[in-house]
Amino acid sequence: MTALEFSYALNQMSSSLKPFALKLTKDMEDANDLLQETMLKAYTNREKFADGTNLKAWLYTIMKNTFITNYQRIARRNTFIDTTDNLHYINSTDNIIQNKAYSDFAMEDMNHAIDELDEPYKVPFMMHFRGFKYHEIADRLRIPIGTVKNRIHIARKELKDKLKVYAPQSA
Repeated sequence: MTALEFSYALNQMSSSLKPFALKLTKDMEDANDLLQETMLKAYTNREKFADGTNLKAWLYTIMKNTFITNYQRIARRNTFIDTTDNLHYINSTDNIIQNKAYSDFAMEDMNHAIDELDEPYKVPFMMHFRGFKYHEIADRLRIPIGTVKNRIHIARKELKDKLKVYAPQSA
């Protein structure tokens, strides 16, 4: 396969690789970077690709290995060695210590938000929270299963709105 044919085949495969890159990285910019790095590695190593084999599988393998290598590099960068007698490996990002007060406030706010739910939403939500299946809730409350799902959905949405102060902040 000529370089031009190989380049064309890579271009055709890029759209099917992007969802896999996004699944691995869980971030659009990182996925684009991973896709670009995969395509560059594939093109520079095109002589290693054997004609008649599965190009898509070859590219997926390159992408997966590139992701793993990058992840390991980041993990090594965030780890340092403690030179004390014990010689422990310490992950530098785990130095945050939280006391129980924050979780107590959060739990209190959650219980208050649940108590404020209207009864038709609170009862199915709490039953589901305690482990009941949708059909069990529908049988016990004598309402259709679709109504149960809808009420639980509405309860979750209201709780999410009331407790958005606890949502993780994106950087």
